[in-house]
Amino acid sequence: MRRTLFVIAILALTAGPQVQAQKAASTPAQKASSSSYRYRWKDASGLPHYSDSLTSDALKYGYDLVNDRGLVVQHVDRQLSPGERAAAQKAADEQAARQKVAQERDRVDSQMLAAYPTEEGYATSLKQSLDNLDQQISTTRINLRSQEKTLTDLLTRAGDLERAKQPVPKFLNDSIAKQRDVVTHQRDTLERELTARDVAEKKNVDDLQHYRDVKAAKEKERRGQ
Repeated sequence: MRRTLFVIAILALTAGPQVQAQKAASTPAQKASSSSYRYRWKDASGLPHYSDSLTSDALKYGYDLVNDRGLVVQHVDRQLSPGERAAAQKAADEQAARQKVAQERDRVDSQMLAAYPTEEGYATSLKQSLDNLDQQISTTRINLRSQEKTLTDLLTRAGDLERAKQPVPKFLNDSIAKQRDVVTHQRDTLERELTARDVAEKKNVDDLQHYRDVKAAKEKERRGQ
């Protein structure tokens, strides 16, 4: 019996330090695992607030996720209202549209410089477009004079009949009305073509200046490289 109690006492003495060592070893791990993040945000007045859990104000104003050493781990922007989200989406769409336009303009400018390495060549192409319009206007004028002559001939025939006290046939009156419409159409066409040429001439001036600006910018960029 005494021998049994002696063995139990020895085991108790040897087990005690092991248990204490295990507790001491587990303490840092437990402290590390028990560290928690906190939420920090500023209200409308700019005053900081802290909380162990997310609050409606934190979501309203946006918040920082802070660790136990006070370091910001993550920032979360405030939640947008439906109106703000719609406005933000609209602004993003407009920005994307502007970028697309700028990219397309750069592409067209690059093609322009590749097709016309010199200003003289580009100016010649612009003049060619005006020459084409001038040729079209000349053709319309010739057609108009021809149609006006036909109308004059019909009116002369009708006038001769009236002076001779003879009735003007229906087919002649119909032909005169139809020919007047043809002449009116030709005059309108000529007016549109003349207006288009004026617009094209002004555009050519702007296009040539744009060519000079783009070429100068490219030269400056090349020298900077």
